[in-house]
Amino acid sequence: MSETPWLTIIGLGEDGLKGLGPASRTALEGAEIVMAPPRHLALVGDLPCETRRWPVPFADGIDILLGLRGKRVVVLASGDPFWFGAGATLARHLDPEEWCSVPGPSSFSLAANRMGWSLERTVCLGLHAAPLTRLRPHLAPDVKIIALLRDGDAVGALGAYLSDAGFGASALSVLEALGGPRERVTHLRADAMTAESFQHPLCVAVEVAGGGRALPLTSGRPDEWFETDGQITKQPVRAMTLSALAPRPFDHLWDIGGGSGSIGIEWLLTHPTLEATSFEPNPDRAARISANAARLGVDRLKVVTGAAPDALVGQKEPQVVFIGGGLTAELLKWLESSLAKGTRLVANAVTLETEALVVDAHRRLGGTLIRLEVARAEPLGPKRGWKTSYPIVQWSVSL
Repeated sequence: MSETPWLTIIGLGEDGLKGLGPASRTALEGAEIVMAPPRHLALVGDLPCETRRWPVPFADGIDILLGLRGKRVVVLASGDPFWFGAGATLARHLDPEEWCSVPGPSSFSLAANRMGWSLERTVCLGLHAAPLTRLRPHLAPDVKIIALLRDGDAVGALGAYLSDAGFGASALSVLEALGGPRERVTHLRADAMTAESFQHPLCVAVEVAGGGRALPLTSGRPDEWFETDGQITKQPVRAMTLSALAPRPFDHLWDIGGGSGSIGIEWLLTHPTLEATSFEPNPDRAARISANAARLGVDRLKVVTGAAPDALVGQKEPQVVFIGGGLTAELLKWLESSLAKGTRLVANAVTLETEALVVDAHRRLGGTLIRLEVARAEPLGPKRGWKTSYPIVQWSVSL
């Protein structure tokens, strides 16, 4: 194969050819085929080479593109192709020497410059193909958010979502066709949307305001954030458990016996690279886990309805395993024999039978064994007294 990449990915702005630098122009002039969505092809006008429309859905175009190997090909993408763009998806299908990329200014950069915002202190979200609930962890007064939206109708949906969450006082700046001749900026309040229509491509700059509840940043969020039938790792124990699980970037968690999903959800809220699979044999609870995750803006939680260890077979291997209840000798034996060496395990025991099991496992395998007891002040007649919850024995170990 030639050392010269056959594919060039060019980041295009709303100003079309006018905004392209020398490297992008050279690649276009030398291209045999230019492949892009119809909007991008319209922005560059007539070209002296063959042009092909990228199909919808996007994935259908990848095999077509790969079939063009051996020709000089340009793919047009929006702004910076590697920031919520097509670049990373294409690169996964190509060897490093096959492609190069010439980025343009991203929508986030353009929006931050229009708003006068410090980009490194602004939350940037791609919501053109993601639910608005992904905003939820970021909603707190004075937070600044730039969000890419799928179309003009999504602006009204955004205003309604913010209002329902108690942040209707948020200021919205709708930025259409940034950097091009059709650029328009409209300032609105989330709870005072008008019937005005907006045209794609667009993003919205949000200055969050209002009296809605902000989701705390630390582990051990209040129990009332989670819908539950009572099967939940309570707040203080959950905070201690997340500390014991010790999330690291790109870790994958197995939450065995998910209950309300609180452990898996808080795990995922810790860092955007984390993954989690929750295993729950009760179908109603499994559905509740999914609903809790969606409401709190976590869409990376895989929920498997089934009992361990059978439900664990064939699943993506974890780096960390949590068992909040239901640990048995059979399950522990399966985990010991099936998981990779070094997998971290945290098990919480409530019953005497499970406590005996983890105490014996600690004797055999080592690790850390602690006992957690929590008491809360509650009314006792006309006065107050301590009400103690069931003690928890927590075992942490690297298998």
